Amino acid sequence: MSSIFTKIINGEIPCYKIAEDENFLAFLDVNPNAKGHTLCIPKQEINKIFEMEDDLYIGLMQFSKKIAVALEKTVPCQRIGMAVVGLEVPHVHVHLIPLNEMDEMRFQNKVSLSKDEFEALAESIKANL
Repeated sequence: MSSIFTKIINGEIPCYKIAEDENFLAFLDVNPNAKGHTLCIPKQEINKIFEMEDDLYIGLMQFSKKIAVALEKTVPCQRIGMAVVGLEVPHVHVHLIPLNEMDEMRFQNKVSLSKDEFEALAESIKANL
């Protein structure tokens, strides 16, 4: 069965897309820890990050860095935190989270944004790519 991320890649589920290329997709997390919380995923459905081929792994890190730089230009923060947990969805994903305090890395604390806020934020991040 396809993961929720594969369904997003295939257009079966909508997302607030920030960027994509032939191998990767970045979109806003709809249940964010902080404003701007972004997910970067490979388009190939792979369960664990260390099961990735080296070139795809390196590509995901380079893609994530590009998104993180744009995110930091867009959302006021002290830095962009990165986490790879992988227990909640069996599809590799990198969390990029704008941080002003350590609590924003805890996956228990969430913020709410409206559809319009998500759309405007996605467009602002795209403009900084």
